[in-house]
Amino acid sequence: MDTSVTARTGGLRARRAARGSVTEGAARAGLTARGVIYLLVGVLALRIAFGDGARQADRSGALAEIAEGPFGRVLLWALGAGLAGMAVWRLSEAVFGSIGPDGHKPRKRLLAVVRCVFYVFVAYSVLAFAAGSGGGSRSSDEQSKDVTARALHLPAGQWLVGVAGAGIVVAGVWIGAQALRRTFRDKLKLGEMPSRVRRAVDVAGVAGGAARGLVFAAVGAFAVRAAVAYRPEKAKGVDDTLRSFAGTPAGPWLLALVAAGLVLFGVFSFALARWRRV
Repeated sequence: MDTSVTARTGGLRARRAARGSVTEGAARAGLTARGVIYLLVGVLALRIAFGDGARQADRSGALAEIAEGPFGRVLLWALGAGLAGMAVWRLSEAVFGSIGPDGHKPRKRLLAVVRCVFYVFVAYSVLAFAAGSGGGSRSSDEQSKDVTARALHLPAGQWLVGVAGAGIVVAGVWIGAQALRRTFRDKLKLGEMPSRVRRAVDVAGVAGGAARGLVFAAVGAFAVRAAVAYRPEKAKGVDDTLRSFAGTPAGPWLLALVAAGLVLFGVFSFALARWRRV
């Protein structure tokens, strides 16, 4: 009997270890892939700020940029696989809980489900683009206007779009606030990081998270405006939202500042891929 219990216990530990190893690999691949996309979107936005607006500063523009480079198709497949890994990681958090004392709370699990669904969609669009079906070639602006138009024609569509937009605004403010509070430090292996790297990661995390939150909040605000006016063309995707920063009194310099922040968020994602506790 003792032998059988020992065998079962050993098998359970082995399965947990295997699952942990797979989940960790998926998480680090996903964070790296996310970093690549944000880095490229930031670079494309910087080009727009300095007068080169030929390419969309969003995920579709980033994918097109990769596709035109050496081994572009291979890199797209790798990127899609990495984002699929991100979805797997978030699914594991929803099922088994995440790190931290409150990682098993329903709120955390629900947030993990939302993130999983989001990354399933993103991974699918990238893989479709890699396969040549054009699934990821539509700009975020086209997608936003199309989704908003369809939603507005639903019963209580204005309320639906307005509430969704307000939710994105709140999410953006929350992302920015969390970055400014440096809550990301709780999930980093700070003891393994040299002091200079730790300071650099702090700068990238705060500036990058603030820029990302600002973009989210602005996208949500445009959705709310589209709902109030009952005009889907007023909704904006990431590219149009970024370009709108150049139309403020601060001009292209505000866009350049936000774009630099997105580049830093890409770098921050690479740091998470290396030092985040999973």
